[in-house]
Amino acid sequence: MPLYKEQGVVLRSVKLGEADKIVTVMTQGAGKVRAVAKGIRKTTSRFGARLEPFTHVSLMVYRGRSSLDTVSQAEIISPFRAVRDDLGLFAAAETMLEAVDKVAEEHERNVRLFLLLLSGLRALETRPADPAAVAESFLLKLLSLSGFHPSLTACAVCGRADPDLFASGQGGAVCRGCAEHDAGQASREALGYLGGLAAAGLLGANGLAPDLAVRREARWLLFGFTEYHLERRMKSLPILAGSLAP
Repeated sequence: MPLYKEQGVVLRSVKLGEADKIVTVMTQGAGKVRAVAKGIRKTTSRFGARLEPFTHVSLMVYRGRSSLDTVSQAEIISPFRAVRDDLGLFAAAETMLEAVDKVAEEHERNVRLFLLLLSGLRALETRPADPAAVAESFLLKLLSLSGFHPSLTACAVCGRADPDLFASGQGGAVCRGCAEHDAGQASREALGYLGGLAAAGLLGANGLAPDLAVRREARWLLFGFTEYHLERRMKSLPILAGSLAP
C-alpha cells in the first residue's frame, strides 16, 4: 500500500466501530479522499482534533486496496476556528463543504475546486458582515466550475435579452416563448443580483446589498437551481437561509 502526502480540507467524518472514524477530505492533488483514522476517538489518539470538518490539514495517507485509505499522520495548517464560533459563518461554511462533497469525485484531481473551497473558507475567516452572500457567490462559482452556470441576462434557450422567467431544467432564465410549464417568475432585480454575486469576488459579494424581497427571491432561485443540477437535496441550505434576517 503506497504512502502519499497531501494537503486538504476535511469535509466530514463519521464514526466507525468503537474508536475509529472515516474522514472525507478534499485534497489538492488527489481529489476527494475517504480514509480511516484509526483510534481517533480514544482520549490518547495522536490525531486529537486535527481531522474535524473545516480544518485545513497536511496528511500522510496509505492508499488502500478497497475504497478506503488510511491516515497515518495529520498536521493542522489552518483550523478556521472563526467558522465554528458563529452561526452565520458556520452555516455558510457548511454549505461550501456539502456542495464540494457532492460534486467532487473520489481520487479525481480537481485543483480548481480545492482552491475555490480554500478561498471560500479564508473569506469566511475574515468574519464578513454577510457570510450568506459569500456562500451564495461560492455556489455560483462552483456551479460554473462544474459546467452548470445559470443563464441570468439572456434566455438560456434562444438568447433573447431580458427574460423574466426561470427554469432550472432549462438552464436558468428563459423568455416566455421558450419557457416550459414548470418555469416560474423571476424579476430583473433578482437575476441582476445573482449576476452580481457570480461576477464578484467572494469577499466582494459581501458588499452587495439588495432589499430583502430581492434577496429572498434570488436565494430561492439559486437554491433550486443548485439542487436540481447537483441532483440531490442539500441539508445545509435551509440552515443558510435561516441565518439571514426574516
